[in-house]
Amino acid sequence: MDQPVRNVPGTAHPRLPRGVRLVHNEAQGGWVLLAPERVFKPDAIAMEILKRCTGLVNVDTIVDDLAKAFPGAPRERIHDDVVKLIGGLADKKLLEL
Repeated sequence: MDQPVRNVPGTAHPRLPRGVRLVHNEAQGGWVLLAPERVFKPDAIAMEILKRCTGLVNVDTIVDDLAKAFPGAPRERIHDDVVKLIGGLADKKLLEL
């Protein structure tokens, strides 16, 4: 059974924690999220979100930026996808809020 994803406030400033890196790796066929003893290959949508998780901007700003970059997608859907991804990665200790 899936566990619920944590609530991610719009004011949170997500960033990669110490020991986790986003790197381009040709052997893996593109971008990968490297963590101690773990490797995750994000899809294109996850990459658009992850590259904005610098700790400099909050979740609401990330959603606004993505809504401008992808005007065909409803903002509510973008918000839900961003919160789900960020919350899930934070639960796995791959992002800090």
